[in-house]
Amino acid sequence: MKKCILLFSVIVLVASCVEEKEISSINPENWSKRKTTINAMDSLEHGKSYLSIYSQIYSSSEHKTHNLTAMVSLRNTSDVDTIYLTKAEYFDTHGVSLRNYFNHPIYLAPLETVEIIIDEMDVEGGTGSNFIFEWHAPKKSPEPLFEGIMNSTVGQQGLSFTTQSRRIN
Repeated sequence: MKKCILLFSVIVLVASCVEEKEISSINPENWSKRKTTINAMDSLEHGKSYLSIYSQIYSSSEHKTHNLTAMVSLRNTSDVDTIYLTKAEYFDTHGVSLRNYFNHPIYLAPLETVEIIIDEMDVEGGTGSNFIFEWHAPKKSPEPLFEGIMNSTVGQQGLSFTTQSRRIN
């Protein structure tokens, strides 16, 4: 009987230590804190931007990949105007939508930056993942900047590189 109790206790202890994998990114509550509305009467310019992201890269051959952590940086480049983001949708290598990070407009204050993190173990996007961002900004305001910073460190070896968005509409 004591062995059964001891075995049960060990199983419960081990099970409580297992971390549940969180979907990549910053806590979704942060997006709800940025929730806003866009007045249809505002004369805002609408844009759409594409950003390539690499959650994996090939290593040695096409049959071996190396996982990367990706930080997606969403930046308001205006020092006076607030901008609004209405979409941050993540796609895999095959163009299949994996997730949309918010379902309502969010704001970025002048010169403000927010991030989306794609964890190193989240390889769902593959070697050709990407984002589509939709945004609204006052006319004559500079466009927002979306950047991807991919990195990995193993032992004393490190790898990092960046990508920048391109306006597609």
